Formats: sequence, C-alpha cells, structure tokens
Amino acid sequence: MRLGKLLGSLLIASSCFQAPLAAGQQLPRLNFAGSVTWIGQVPILVAIEKGFFKGEGLDVQVQVIVNSADRIRAIAAGDAAFSNLGRVAVISEMARGNNAFSIFANVDDSPGQEGCWARPGIASIEDLKGKPIAANSSAEITLMGLLAEKRMTLADTDYRSMPGTEMAAALSHGDIQAACVWQPLLDRLKQAVPDGKLLGTDKETAIFRQFGTMAAGDIVIISRKLAKEDPATAKKIAAAVFKGADFTIRNPDEAGAAVASYFRQKPEQVTEAIRGFQFFGSANWQEHMRKHQGQIKFLTRLLHDAGKIPSAPDTDLWIDTSFVPATK
Repeated sequence: MRLGKLLGSLLIASSCFQAPLAAGQQLPRLNFAGSVTWIGQVPILVAIEKGFFKGEGLDVQVQVIVNSADRIRAIAAGDAAFSNLGRVAVISEMARGNNAFSIFANVDDSPGQEGCWARPGIASIEDLKGKPIAANSSAEITLMGLLAEKRMTLADTDYRSMPGTEMAAALSHGDIQAACVWQPLLDRLKQAVPDGKLLGTDKETAIFRQFGTMAAGDIVIISRKLAKEDPATAKKIAAAVFKGADFTIRNPDEAGAAVASYFRQKPEQVTEAIRGFQFFGSANWQEHMRKHQGQIKFLTRLLHDAGKIPSAPDTDLWIDTSFVPATK
C-alpha cells in the first residue's frame, strides 16, 4: 500500500458505477482521506485491506492527510470521496457555509483516549495557570472542558495551538509545560516525559457526563455531490464502512494485523490499541447517530459561545443518512 499519494481522480458519474464491468476492466476508484495518527481510522482501513469496498464494486485507496481541515478541502476539490475526521473541523466548515460534504456515520467514539500530559512540577489543572500549554482540534475541546471544571479558561494559560506530531519534542524540551492530544500521540508524550503526570482525560468533562462521548470525536463525511448524484455508490461506501467496523468489533486481532503497517507499529500493538477503543458498526446505527447529532449541536453552541466559530449553524442541514443501508 503506497500512502500519501493521490491515486486517481474522483469518479461520480452514475453510469461509471451502474454499468457492468467488462472482463479485465478496472473497478471505479475513489480516495478515502484519512489519517494514520489515530486508531479511530481502523474500521475504514480494515474495510480497504479486507476487500469490503472491492466486494461492493469499488476500488478505494487511502489518501493520507493528517489535518482534518485539509481532508475537507480534498473532498471539496473532488480529490477524495469521503473521510473520517474530527468534528471540530467539520463544525468550523459548517460555520463558514461549506456545504461540499454531508455527515452520515460515526464508527469510533472512545472516551478516555484523549488527555493532557504535564511535565514534573505540574500536579493539577490549576497549576496550568499562566503556563505555556499546547493542544489543537478536538484536544483543545478536552482542554477547555478540563479547565472549565476548575472555573478556568484558555485565557488563564499561555495557550498555544500546535500540531499533535510536534508536542512530544516541545514537551521534552520544556518549551511547553503540558500538552493535550489523542492516542497514540498521547503515549508519545508519556514516553517523551516519563516522569510527568496525566492531568485528566475527556471523561472528566461536562460533554462526557451529558452524552457519554468523547469531547469532540470523529464523524464520517462524504462528498455531498457524490451522495446526491450517485446515491448507489454512496450506499456502497456506507455498507463497506459498516462492514469494516463490524469486522473490527468481532475480530480485533485480525483487524490489528491487517492495518498495522499504516501505523508503523507491530500488529500486537495495534490490536492492544483497538481493544482500548469503542467502535460502532451496523447495529442500531440510527440510534447511535441521533446521539451524535445531539452532541454536535451541543459542541457547536460551545464553540460559538467561546468565540471559536463566527456563527452557530443548524448542523442538521449537513446530516444525510438517506443512502445508508437499513439495519437487518
């Protein structure tokens, strides 16, 4: 599997997918814009590696894009068909009026897999007052939630937005006193500063108490143009995504072995990480989505009230599950 390279263009014309393939003819090719720094991507990577997309008549390739906002841009540009990404970026694009995508599923939601690790001398959230700390994207929401528990805000700290891949070095060098990030990057913080301390996770925030979810977990989106113009292909994508999630839930060892190369880890390491996550497939997906629709509304108001987005859009306008196969 060659990663990080754009593999073909997005095909959305209905005739391309509905006409039978002649002998030797290649399957329609689509790109999945994903990341290899978050175990939550496993169900879709499994669907690729185990041939579930090919079983639906599609050739799906991975387009590695670490930044969530850049994944949305890839979909808007027609370079990718769908993605699994943090909902903070999704909400931010909604607030800007970006209607190039629709939300149709959530396949990973693992409270406790995102937290804040501090250098020695920082023993509590209160100790972060005036200190240089880093987070970004969903981890910023976790940090805001942990601060709120102590009646603090980001303004009480020397807050810095920083890519998750740069946090371990910054924490080790003392450029920052604490960092908030998701797994497996959180483990890298612990390895960089082994005598540090975990100040808290997203399970200690108001969002978890109300919804039982991560502070700002992933959401699966699809090109709105594709879903509208070729719902048959959208249905195939959704079916394969859920098959990947179902397989991961039932067979964590085999799933870990199938996707370990993406994370540059040993299969047993990925399997261990999978066992610490929660994945959601075809079972009761409608009820599961309703919970996440409510959480997205709550998060949108939180971001707007905090001045993080210019408006509070009606997020239901971006929900489209019309092509998702019904639960058997």
